[in-house]
Amino acid sequence: MKVLLLKEPKEGDSGSDPYVQELASYGLKATMIPVLSFEFVSLNALSEKLSHPDKYGGLIFTSPRAVEAVSLCLEQNSKREEWMESLKDQWNAKSVYVVGKATSSLVQEVGLIPQGEDTGNADKLSEYICKKENSDSLPLLFPCGSLKREVLPKALKDNGVPLESVTVYQTAQHPNLQKALSEYFSKEGIPESITFFSPSGVKFCLKTLQKLSGNHIDQIKFAAIGPTTADAMNAEGLTVSCSAEKPTAQDLALGISQELKKIN
Repeated sequence: MKVLLLKEPKEGDSGSDPYVQELASYGLKATMIPVLSFEFVSLNALSEKLSHPDKYGGLIFTSPRAVEAVSLCLEQNSKREEWMESLKDQWNAKSVYVVGKATSSLVQEVGLIPQGEDTGNADKLSEYICKKENSDSLPLLFPCGSLKREVLPKALKDNGVPLESVTVYQTAQHPNLQKALSEYFSKEGIPESITFFSPSGVKFCLKTLQKLSGNHIDQIKFAAIGPTTADAMNAEGLTVSCSAEKPTAQDLALGISQELKKIN
């Protein structure tokens, strides 16, 4: 049975991607198609803020791209030595909040100690943060994307927790998306399941998927990587067959395999 994953393979190699491998362990053939492209912005502003940990109560990362922006700052501005010698430890003396294992592992690669990775989504992470921070805290620095949802900023504001957001990347549709989807459907036919990994993915893919699937769209089991994406799918009138309990390859593969068993 075929599964279409609307995301970029880890490190550009879909064969070794954990999602592809995990689904293969259930006998499912997964194909990945990149949906989004990213452009980093305001790196000088981020670099300046990273140089002054004394002004902040900690860091928040809700996407791997935001951590990549930090890595780029360290490389571009010859800051790696200063980072390793002093800045990293100064930030580690504060809280570094993250969502998800992918983001957490990248945070560890730049030498920071993450917490909150098991919260699974921005709603739960904001609850976790609000229990640990208060209105007297220094602001938390939040490098984020141009399409970030307002759930976390709003929750922190409502609880009086100071936050300073800085947009460090812009999200756009991948230039090859339409072509890749058309080629997949003409070669593989209609997959048994399609997974969305972000609200942006729903926005950029849905019309093309509806066109390519035609009357068969109701036969496809649509899956979401988490509740935020599931909400975006529901808003477009899609039936969400399963939403991963946590945003991991293991949780998603389990959910999809259980749904596809119902077909047999």
